[in-house]
Amino acid sequence: MNKKQLIDDIAKRAELSKVEAGLVLNGFIEAISNALNAGDKVSLVGFGQVSKIDVPARTGRNPQTGEEIVIPAHKKVVFKPGKKLKDAIN
Repeated sequence: MNKKQLIDDIAKRAELSKVEAGLVLNGFIEAISNALNAGDKVSLVGFGQVSKIDVPARTGRNPQTGEEIVIPAHKKVVFKPGKKLKDAIN
């Protein structure tokens, strides 16, 4: 499912126009992004938890040449599914 299909599904289920559903989805994505940038975790009971972690710098290898390279430190978004979501897909 892509973003357009998700907007269509939200519009149908919530009886909204596609424009309104798109605004809702974009607002949801922006709210999660802002919370993660502020250092917060986003927890949706039953669905899961989204958080940001720091990944330290490390040494890796170029698979073509075998040369060692330094992979810089970066931030990573992590999603941990909730119990209801796990149960729903099993």
